[in-house]
Amino acid sequence: MLKKNIGNLDRIIRFIVGAALVIAYFVMDNASPWLLVGIIPLATSLMSSCPAYTLLGLNTCPMKKQD
Repeated sequence: MLKKNIGNLDRIIRFIVGAALVIAYFVMDNASPWLLVGIIPLATSLMSSCPAYTLLGLNTCPMKKQD
C-alpha cells in the first residue's frame, strides 16, 4: 500500500477541514458541489498517506528513533 507520510497534527487538520466541508455540503441549502472536494483531505487523513506529498518528496511524519 502507500507509505505513511502524514504526521498526527497534519492528519487531524486534514480530517477536521475535510469533514467540515463534506458536512457543509449536506447541511447547507443550495450548497456548491465544490464542497465535496473535502473528500480528498478526509480520505488522505484516514489513509495516513498523501499522493501529492509523495510526488513532492514531502513527509510530515516524525522520524523514528534508532536504538
